[in-house]
Amino acid sequence: MSKTTRAQCQLYLISPLDVGGLFPARLARAIDAGEGMVAAFQFRVKDVDQHECARLAVPLQQVCSERDVAFIVNDSIALAKRLGADGVHLGQEDGTVAEAREELGREAQIGVTCHDSRHLAMAAGEAGADYVAFGAFFPTTTKEVSHQADLETLEWWQQIFEIPCVAIGGITPKNCAPLIAAGADFLAVSGAVWSGDEAAAVRAFAKAISEVDTRAWR
Repeated sequence: MSKTTRAQCQLYLISPLDVGGLFPARLARAIDAGEGMVAAFQFRVKDVDQHECARLAVPLQQVCSERDVAFIVNDSIALAKRLGADGVHLGQEDGTVAEAREELGREAQIGVTCHDSRHLAMAAGEAGADYVAFGAFFPTTTKEVSHQADLETLEWWQQIFEIPCVAIGGITPKNCAPLIAAGADFLAVSGAVWSGDEAAAVRAFAKAISEVDTRAWR
């Protein structure tokens, strides 16, 4: 995940908590529907031991590898290392960028949740994060929300920093346009994709992204 010269942001898919059963096929279908629009997939499960996490992750990691999509592990540096993942996404309580870099190597993609805080984002950038994530921008049922981010933060970040920024939280094809116009490099989406027809949802996001004129901030 890195900034590109093209004037389009991309999708960052976040898994539902249940990734068993037929989910690998759903992931493949979603990525294929995007025709290059999906840049990354975050493996996010809760209350499951690391052995079971690894078992669930393997087929999803293969789907991503075959499609040149970054496979990012949520929260756990140890699991990311065990899987040989492309990177890890760190919450504010999940360890430091330096710790992740030491364990995962120079090529790993390390992202940091920064909520609505410019200070946390600048600190993450200075520590060597590969991207920062702001949110939530809209109400979401995927996780408990205690921070409300605004468009001005995206605009500020885009004007000053080269490190990509991710917008997260309740994002749908119908409400994403302002985020893209404000400067989001990636849209992190979960419920809007997995709660229904994943392929149709990704196509709807791709259409919405293509319709936004981002030349004003590029």
